[in-house]
Amino acid sequence: MVSKLSLFRANSLAFPILSCYPARFFHKPYPSPKALILCVFSTTVPYGPSLLKGKKLALDDLRLAPIGRDHPGKIGDSLPLNEDDFTRVFQISAIRVPAKDCFALENRLRGHLLNWPRIRNIARVPGDEIEQDVLKLLGRETEEDQEEDTVSVDRRISGKAQGDGERLSPVLHRDQLARTFNSTGFLRFRNLAKISRPRRKRKTEKTEERKENDKGSRRNEFAVVEVVEDGQETEDFEGLLGQGYGNRGSWRGSTRLLLLDDKYSGDQVHDLPEAIKALFTEAKKADASLTFELVKCRLTLFYDYWPMNEVLEAVLPKGMIIPSAFEMVGHIAHLNLRDEHLPYKRLIAKVVLDKNQPKIQTVVNKIDPIHNDFRTMQLEVLAGNHSLVTLVVENGLRFHVDLSRVYWNSKLGTERQRLLLSLDQNDVVCDVFAGVGPIALAAARIVKRVYANDLNPHAVEFMEQNSVVNKLEKRIEIFNMDGRRFIKAMFSSDKGQKVTQVVMNLPKDAAESLDAFRGVYNDRQRDEGLSFPTIHVYGFSKATDPEFDFHERIRIALSEVAVDVKMRKVRLVAPGKWMLCASFILPKSVAFSKRNINYVG
Repeated sequence: MVSKLSLFRANSLAFPILSCYPARFFHKPYPSPKALILCVFSTTVPYGPSLLKGKKLALDDLRLAPIGRDHPGKIGDSLPLNEDDFTRVFQISAIRVPAKDCFALENRLRGHLLNWPRIRNIARVPGDEIEQDVLKLLGRETEEDQEEDTVSVDRRISGKAQGDGERLSPVLHRDQLARTFNSTGFLRFRNLAKISRPRRKRKTEKTEERKENDKGSRRNEFAVVEVVEDGQETEDFEGLLGQGYGNRGSWRGSTRLLLLDDKYSGDQVHDLPEAIKALFTEAKKADASLTFELVKCRLTLFYDYWPMNEVLEAVLPKGMIIPSAFEMVGHIAHLNLRDEHLPYKRLIAKVVLDKNQPKIQTVVNKIDPIHNDFRTMQLEVLAGNHSLVTLVVENGLRFHVDLSRVYWNSKLGTERQRLLLSLDQNDVVCDVFAGVGPIALAAARIVKRVYANDLNPHAVEFMEQNSVVNKLEKRIEIFNMDGRRFIKAMFSSDKGQKVTQVVMNLPKDAAESLDAFRGVYNDRQRDEGLSFPTIHVYGFSKATDPEFDFHERIRIALSEVAVDVKMRKVRLVAPGKWMLCASFILPKSVAFSKRNINYVG
């Protein structure tokens, strides 16, 4: 760690100074300092893999870059983002151990292994796997034993092993059965040739076999481990076992590599910690046939390995805030970029798309705030396909949404769940601003009846479609009208007498729409057994005391001095702007009061 200090007088500088020079004290022409400001600058690199720690590939090694990616980027190829620039090489050490002992040794060496995210501590490289039949040959030490095994294999192939207990090959076994049975036997066993023929492998078995064969390959989605050859002359098994099995030395059987921490990258065996050496000494005493070997490896990490934040930090100018969060709506990533990000918006969108595929297929950015009555957003497609129609699953329900024509906010999923927990099977819910129905349809599975309304005809169309998709069309009644008019129409009919819960989730105008409840029961008698529902209204507030401000707006809309309101903060929408939820029972004095002169019925 390299730390550099700078000491300044607190009252001598009108602005902060960042210095990279060695520590020094300033005495003249300044008087004795009354206070000192200590600035510490650290140049340490965080633990684990980093774009700052790794070594870039040389020109002759760029051929390795495509190995780490099974599919090249299809979107944004014209953007100035070269994925090969993010390939990094790390020199590490590894211990070659027998495959059967690798998991036990990994558990005991956990604190000394690499332990990098998404990188397995046990690595497989070409040549570390040996078939069981070949392993039997390698297990014989003398030439006579090896020659005996070779003769045995030859006898099995030529069909001369019938009397010594060894199995024949499937083809020879079928031929033997054909010679044994006579013509009568063939008539009785019509499927003899079929049952004696080796069974064909199904597609699933072929796929599993292909996956098993790929386990030991160098190809990976984001990383490659290679053993650095030291050039020592060892026994050559390449001719017997195929390419990649050379230079195995005295190894017998399958092996694995235990990747050590990168701090041991340049160490020899005698430089390793005593805990590692003691562990292998103990294992050697328990089984004298065990063999261990310290090898040098090269770990290559490709573009697909690095997380989104680290890639954006590398491509964006220094000092710029990294856009690390976004909202997911089905397959769409919804960004809210700052003005400083706009020159790099397509570059940011490409990185977001690359790092979240296949879950994310489209990246959009909101270009204007919501101003229209339908609450639709002006979105710009930055990467991916241009379809804004998606499928969202919430609370076990499926919602079809078109972000270009309707409103959806996935961040309110927790709040919607909290509201649903307050409902029971005896409730009748009235959702004044229902949208595509996230609250109304979820409530329809719980309560007796739901009346849902929205001003946007496109939202009503999607809500009707979603009710059919979720098989709830018989438990919900959908309307398309203004919120105030819907409230007056509901409570002036017999349906309103059974409503027990009213939801008004339109934070911009819901509080001001409460004036529609004034005088809803003017035409009825007080002793008719009318219901006074619990109203849940949402709103925004930028005041210093948001609860008091929102309560005052509710009181003014209802023209009621005393309103018992349960207030809670939902979330911080923007710096200094809160979204709140207020719940209260409709006062009788409001329901039977005179109509609001500002309301046009």
